[in-house]
Formats: sequence, C-alpha cells, structure tokens
Amino acid sequence: MEAMVESLSALAHPQRLEIFRLLMRRYPDAVSAGEIAAILDVPGSTLSVYLSSLRHAGLLSQTRQGRSLLYRADVNRAAKVIGYLRDDCCRGRPEMCASPDTLSEKESAVGDTPFSVLFICTGNSARSIIAETILRDHAGDRFTAYSAGTKPRSELNPFAVALLEGKGHDVSGSRAKTVAEFQGPDAPKLDFVFTVCDRAANEECPPWPGQPISGHWGMVDPVTATGTEAEKKLAFQQTYAGLRNRIAVFTALPLDSLDRKSLQRAVDDIGDTEIAR
Repeated sequence: MEAMVESLSALAHPQRLEIFRLLMRRYPDAVSAGEIAAILDVPGSTLSVYLSSLRHAGLLSQTRQGRSLLYRADVNRAAKVIGYLRDDCCRGRPEMCASPDTLSEKESAVGDTPFSVLFICTGNSARSIIAETILRDHAGDRFTAYSAGTKPRSELNPFAVALLEGKGHDVSGSRAKTVAEFQGPDAPKLDFVFTVCDRAANEECPPWPGQPISGHWGMVDPVTATGTEAEKKLAFQQTYAGLRNRIAVFTALPLDSLDRKSLQRAVDDIGDTEIAR
C-alpha cells in the first residue's frame, strides 16, 4: 500500500506526470536530463527535483553515460500501479474498470490478418516511408502497411526515393500523409503503431482508437546527414538496413498466439536494440 501511495503521489503533479508520460512514449529509450528539459521546457534545477521524486517512487531508473544522466520509465512499476487501481480499487465493480484488453490476458492481442501497421515520424518523407515500403513488399499478405507524419513534408525525400527504387521497390503511389488521416471515424483499424523518430515520440498524441500495440523504434534521421553525396547515401542505406532488420524480427513473431503483455514486451525488445541509432 505504501509503495502505491508513493507512486500515485509522484504522478499527482502536472509536470511530474508530463515527464513520466514522455518517458513512456520514448520507452525503451533512456533519455538524458538535458533532452527532457529541452522538450518540456523545464529549468534544470526544477527538473532534477521532479526526476528525484519519480525515481524515489520507483517510476524511473537512472543510468550514467559519460557525463550525462539518462532516465528510463520503469514499465513494471507502471503495470503494478495500473493493476492496483484495477484489481484493488475497482474491487466489486470490475465492469467499470476492465477494458476488453484486460478481461482476458491470454487472448490474442491483435485481430485477424492482415495486421494493420502504422509507422510515424515527423515529416513522413524518409524513415516512416522506408519502413512502410519494406513491410509492404517483404511481409506478404499478412500485413497492411501505412505511414504518416506529425508534420508531414510536401514531398518525399529524394535520397529515400532513390534508395527504395534502387532496391526494386515501387514508390510511385507513396506520398507524405498526416497522422490525422488515421485518427478519424473512417480511418483503418490499426493493430500496431510504431514511432521511428524521437521527435514524433516526444509529441503529444491522442489515444489511438482500439488501443493498438504501440512501440518506439527510434532511428537516426538520415536527412540530417552531412558530408559528400556518398556519405549522405550511406546514412540512408544504414537506416534502410536497421528498419529492415527490425521488421524482419517483428514479422517473425507468432502474432496469432501471443497475448497483449507478451507482444508488447517483444515489440519493446525490438526497439531496445542498437541498430542504426
């Protein structure tokens, strides 16, 4: 009981809750204090107090990398807090607290094939387009792939287009799209939503209808690569390889038989790899 009170008290503050929500969106990434301060516009001294409170409540872990302190959400503690609210506080009224996803954790977490997957980055001009194309062309009929941007560009990145065409992909029908296209009443039902850039994961986003499995597979932005044309092309090649490897692991999962908890853990494990970061 005492541990639950401490965790709930730590979250009962607007900015501490905002920090925790950001780190949950970025999970499994560990994010530096400086980056958190910049994203949320919180003074460093104030942020230090908030992070200490969240750590003391068991909601965050802290590691050191060189001279930087990195923070990561503790999803196990988050699950315990949610479980406490559901199982203890809702005792006697399960119909008010249980969602379809919690009624039977042994049921498959996703619907019938094909599984619908949405990849999100900021501009929807490179990383998410590459991921959509790889899944669409290499996963057969098991998946329907989409991509979108939180602030989509007007056209696709020419290096991304040249890379995909050079690998035999048809991108003639590809275009930059906004996430709003996938959030309305006529939007396709999504089984999975993956952010593939940190900036998109940092942004507030309304809950997805149907509560699809979500994950953060942050990749270095090849668009920011500098140097010669060959060096820029190499950055896009590395992004393609990293996304292809992650998608290969994802599509090999036994999606029909995994419950939601197991599937979420598998998706997080894929995002926790250091491929092309």
